[in-house]
Parts: sequence; structure tokens; C-alpha cells
Amino acid sequence: MKLTVWTYEGPPHVGAMRVATGMKGVHYVLHAPQGDTYADLLFTMIERRSERPPVTYTTFQARDLGTDTAELFKNACRDAYTRFQPEAMIVGASCTAELIQDDPGGLARALDLPIPVLPLDLPSYQRKENWGASETFYQLVRTLAAKQATPRPDGARPSCNILGATALGFRHRDDVVEVRRLLGLLGIDVNVAAPLDATPADLRRLPDADFNVLLYPEIGDVAARWLEKTYGQPCVRTVPIGLGATRDFIAEVAKIAGVDPAAALESDPSRLPWWSRSVDSNYLTGKRVFIFGDASHAIAAARVASEELGFEVVGLGAYNREMAREVRAAATLYGVEATISDDYLEVEAVIAALQPELVLGTQMERHISKRLNIPCAVISAPAHVQDFPARYSPQMGFEGANVLFDTWVHPLVMGLEEHLLTMFRDDFEFNDAAGPSHLAAHAPPPAAALAASVSEITWTPEAEAELSKIPFFVRGKARRNAERFASERGLPTIHIETLYDAKSHYTK
Repeated sequence: MKLTVWTYEGPPHVGAMRVATGMKGVHYVLHAPQGDTYADLLFTMIERRSERPPVTYTTFQARDLGTDTAELFKNACRDAYTRFQPEAMIVGASCTAELIQDDPGGLARALDLPIPVLPLDLPSYQRKENWGASETFYQLVRTLAAKQATPRPDGARPSCNILGATALGFRHRDDVVEVRRLLGLLGIDVNVAAPLDATPADLRRLPDADFNVLLYPEIGDVAARWLEKTYGQPCVRTVPIGLGATRDFIAEVAKIAGVDPAAALESDPSRLPWWSRSVDSNYLTGKRVFIFGDASHAIAAARVASEELGFEVVGLGAYNREMAREVRAAATLYGVEATISDDYLEVEAVIAALQPELVLGTQMERHISKRLNIPCAVISAPAHVQDFPARYSPQMGFEGANVLFDTWVHPLVMGLEEHLLTMFRDDFEFNDAAGPSHLAAHAPPPAAALAASVSEITWTPEAEAELSKIPFFVRGKARRNAERFASERGLPTIHIETLYDAKSHYTK
């Protein structure tokens, strides 16, 4: 662990929160000091959840360190059970509380609560968020899964489990819906989807499925391997992001389940054939793209970019070192060196050196790209609230391929438009002072009249610089208001103070 302004992953207890918040009937009691209690912000503000996350904090303060913090934790466990009546409880410590070594697991076991209580040992100073989610899900599955599978009745349809989706996952909610649709077309029932929207009772039914579908290896791989070893359930590991991967996914599922893939393959609503014949593809094919994110999304994005959109992959990387081997193997396919780093400054240096024409990354790369004036689309967590849309917007399946098409092509198209506007910014028709050329009523005044109206007032360089920071779509109004304000008060020069006085005046 190191201190930094930005971080790709939170500490492992945040991963545990994602599992607990995604499930139903599970409560997480977290031994944490005041200041580590930010779950509400993560889930209700960023993911737009309508319920508070099922997390209870001990919230001890500095003055409590001289007393019995262990008793605080036991009281928090008792109160959480009494108030929320969960079917299962997980307990652990935040990175700060880990230092006082109160042993939340042992304390919780001593309470002898009438529900399964799972102690989490998440080493905050060696591991991070995705590992924490993976370990939490694995421990829940191992603790709760039934000892014996229920045999499938004769004539029943094959069934599977969908593993890996969590709360605060990048488009996980919509991905599960799309994959369920594909499985339904194949005549396959979904036994359990977990951890997202699953209950402890659902986890007990995991062994009843014929096989597992692993959508997010970072989170579900360890649990899938345990289920395969313990119950003999084979696992579908193709991540269906992109048109080609979706077809491969359908073929792999059909082979394991022994079903005909035709119905699912024929449901393809892809717009890729249109892209291949379009004018857009002619001037966007061959664009140089840098890709970075969690390993699963980055590897999948590289395949889509190279094989389906005709981009040139000039850089590929991931921040979760647990899957560095897979990323390096994928990078060799494109003849590039993999960037494995959780330091955003190192990633920024690679992007600046490569000078790609498009960046596919996380919210971090979006910020970096803005500084470098490079178009960017977000393909992976960490993400901002705008990457949790209210609309249906999967990344997986055939519909997900259409979403990728829109999301990746639009920044390039808009980037071209911005380039043209910049190129012609001094043109008589397209400069900032010109009105829309197609609307006569909005035509600008004659040049002489315009010059006369502004010649009496001057702007200081500092004021002009401050004005340029205002978004372009309201900058003209801000300039007019400032000049009107100055004119009415007989001020020959507009300073920064004048600009803000005008803003204050006209917003009353």
C-alpha cells in the first residue's frame, strides 16, 4: 500500500463491501475508525443504489484507543444482528483497524450468533480490492455451498451458475441480463447468479448446476476452481465481450451443455456489418489505440479493437497484477510490451510517449487523456457516476458489442469535429463571434458595428485567461454580461474582479 492522489483499486475490505452489497441477506460488520466509513458514498452516490449498503461500522475514534475497542466491535455485531436479521454475516477490519489487532473473527465467534459468521482475513497492506472481492466470494461459497448436489430430474433442461458479478462492478448488472438472455436462447436455465442479487440460500444451491459461467475472472475464478474441484462442475471461461468473443462463448456453452447453438447465433443484432461498409470505417480504420484497465476488460477490448474495428493496438496494460501473465500473453499477439502498473503516473508517461489517437481505459485514463487532448472511452473500473447509466448498457453479448461500437467510435468522431472547429476557428464564418450561418435571424452584426461596441472596453490578459476557463457553450454570454456590466458602470477595463462582479450581479 502507498499513499497517492488517485488509486485504481481500493483496499481489500472495499472488495468485501462490493460482494456484501451485491448480495441479499448478508451483512458486513467492519471494525473501522472514523474516516474509513465511506461505503454510502461508493454505492449510493456512484452506483446510484436506492438502498444503503449492508455495512455496519464500529467507528471508533482516537480517544477510544485507550479503552476496550474489542467490546465496541462485539456490541456492533450484536446490534447489527438484532436490527437487520441477516441470513449470514461477514466480519473484518479496515486497513487502519488492522493495526490494532483486535481479531474480529475470534470476537464474532465468541458471540455465538445463530447464523453463519464468516471472518475475513484481508491483508490490507499486501492486497487490494479485486483480491478482497475474490477472497470474500470464495469464502462465502466454501462456507455455504451444500455438501451434496441435488440430481437433475430426467428431462429437465441443463442449468448453470453465473459467477463474478458484484455491486459497483463495471456494467455488471446489465451484463448478467444479457448473458441470461443468451443462455435462454440456448435452452439453458440459470440456477444461481452470484454474488450479485444472490442470497446465502442461493449459494447453498450452487452445486445443483451442471456447469459454471465465469464472467469476471478477477472475482469469480477462485470460487469457480473450487466448485470444479469439489463438485466436478466444468467452467466456461470465454468472456463474451465483443462480437467474436460472444460467438466463441456461445460455442463453448453449447459444447459443454450439449445443445444446439444455432438459435443464439442467429439472434445477432450486431451493427458491425454496417460499420464495415460505412464511410466512418474508411477514415477510422487503422487508428492507433492504447488500452488499459482490469485484465479481463483490457484483453477483451484489445481483441475487439484489433479484429472488429480495425484499430492498431499500440499499447496494452492492466493494474491488477494477479492477472499479469494473461495480459502479457495478450500483448505479444499485438507485438507490444504490456504495461503492468498501479501507478497512474507511469501509465500517463506511457500514453504520452506512444501518442495514440484513442485511449480505452478507466476513469483515470479519462483524466490523463483530457490533459493530453486525446479522445478516450471508459471500458473498465474504476469509473465515475456517468459510467453507471440508468439505461440498459451492457458490455457483454451481442447488445454489448453494439454498446462498444457506439462508445468507442463516438470519441473519435467528436474528436474529428473538435479538430475541424479548431482548424477553422479564425474563419469568417466559424469564429467565436459569428452566429449560426444557417439562421439569418442570428447573423452577427456588421463588423463595423461590432468593433464600435467593443472598442470602448478592453480586457486585461488575466481576465481573458480567466474567461477562457469558462465552458465554451456559455463563454459568449459571460463575455457579453461582463462588457455590459462594465459599460453600465463606466469601467473602461475588465479585470478578473470585474468578471466575477458581473457574474454575481447577473445570477442574483
